[in-house]
Amino acid sequence: MAARFCSRNERPITRAGSFIAAATAAMLVASVAHAAPDPASEPLLKSTSDHTKFKLLQREFDSGPEVTKACLSCHTEAAKQLHRTQHWKWEFLNPDGQRLGKKHVINNFCTSVASNYASCTTCHVGYGWKDDKFDFTSEANVDCLICHDSTGNYRKQPGLAGNVVTKPMEIPPGSGNIAKPIDLKKIAQAVAKTSRDNCGACHFFGGGGDGVKHGDMDSSLASPDKALDVHMDATGSNFACATCHMTEGHQVPGSRYAPTAQDKGSAHLRGKEYTTNPTTCQSCHGQAPHKANAKLDDHTDKVACQTCHIPAYARGGVPTKLSWDWSTAGKMGSDGKPLTVKDARGRIIYTAAKGDFVLGENVVPDYMWFNGKVKYTLRGDKVEKGDQPTLINHFEGSPEDGKSLIWPVKVMRGKQAYDPENKTLAVLHMAGNDDTAFWTNFNWERAVAVGMASVGAPFSGKVDFLATESTWPITHMVAPAKDALRCRDCHASGGRLEKVTGIYIPGRAGDHAIWLEAAGWAIAALSLLGALGHGLARLIVSKRKK
Repeated sequence: MAARFCSRNERPITRAGSFIAAATAAMLVASVAHAAPDPASEPLLKSTSDHTKFKLLQREFDSGPEVTKACLSCHTEAAKQLHRTQHWKWEFLNPDGQRLGKKHVINNFCTSVASNYASCTTCHVGYGWKDDKFDFTSEANVDCLICHDSTGNYRKQPGLAGNVVTKPMEIPPGSGNIAKPIDLKKIAQAVAKTSRDNCGACHFFGGGGDGVKHGDMDSSLASPDKALDVHMDATGSNFACATCHMTEGHQVPGSRYAPTAQDKGSAHLRGKEYTTNPTTCQSCHGQAPHKANAKLDDHTDKVACQTCHIPAYARGGVPTKLSWDWSTAGKMGSDGKPLTVKDARGRIIYTAAKGDFVLGENVVPDYMWFNGKVKYTLRGDKVEKGDQPTLINHFEGSPEDGKSLIWPVKVMRGKQAYDPENKTLAVLHMAGNDDTAFWTNFNWERAVAVGMASVGAPFSGKVDFLATESTWPITHMVAPAKDALRCRDCHASGGRLEKVTGIYIPGRAGDHAIWLEAAGWAIAALSLLGALGHGLARLIVSKRKK
């Protein structure tokens, strides 16, 4: 008879059966105790690779290029791709033939990278660029970690030509400040997709400090709320920079040298390939984004989305520079040391190294027609000191070209050095431990002489200063819809678009055409009379029928 368990009224099982049952139960318990954990309960690694397990990364690294060589052993084409980018070359050939990029332009912030490479290339995606002998063909000189660090501990110290500190080092020499080395092994094992922190480490601090250059990009965007940027809201959509600047082959779309001023394309569909710029508002929102008020879509053929949806820049508590006067630099304090002056809020508004600043927060943009073409005043271009400022760059556009929209911009005003005899903007040698650097000796003639020699440009030996302006598009810090501009902000005398010419804006004082308004009132009166006449006729007919 087959063995079976007994009920309470049946004969108990034997001692042997009891032992077997107990052993079976114990085995079951042990099996459960040693079972593999539920995979669903473990954190999901989004990458298909765990870099901590790579033997090539389980070693100490003495330099950045050693890390890069390890990276390239798997990512074989990455360096070749990066070599073709603006981030690597620092130059861009615009459609009109101007050779632009950091290597070539002169701005009215820190002016020029020429002769200052060792300091400026702290933000280059490479290692060792200290002069014009840098090897742009070297794959090992590509800096992978500057964009892919996820630890927040990756640092490149100024003056080291983009190299990293791997041993305690005094920076700058003689200062007594010791820079601690970074753990390249730990950082290499924690690489990840790019983040706002990666991009912001350079782009938030362009021009010499936090928020200085762009106005719509500063450290407040590292973790913004919805009011500051509706897309990057850290607790909401939480966009990274690459969400819009969708990168392929390390090519990052969205250049300030050749931006897309007007996008007439439709919204991009997931999975479909496009050749148009993915950073435009239209690439997501299409041509008719105002579902609740379609009348607003009548403006999109003349007005950029940013004009209404970025009511002000520098809104995150970080001021931006609106003016920079280099002509006042070099003053010493009563103690004989370089002078520094702060305003009532503790913000620096003067330094001997850089001159006078004007700062601004919650700044209302300027507005202008823009068709995407930008022309620059470059080294060697003739400039004149006069009543009108020299335009460092010029945004082209008009209401008649069919390619322009009204855009919000930041206009940066300054005074900077130029050669009054050769009539060219000056290349200034600012940074370095040598006695010709302006930040060392505060001598304009010596600093300009070295700077001009570094680019092979003539210098008369004389230095003067002229007023300049540069223009920067405003496209970040997009406010929620409820904070967008209202009709009265533009359709009123003294409104936002008061200085924009070539367009009729109802409500604007300069657009009160008497004949047009008279015609409008006449049409309205005739319409009213027509309606009244029609109603009277219907009334008469209805009474006759009765």
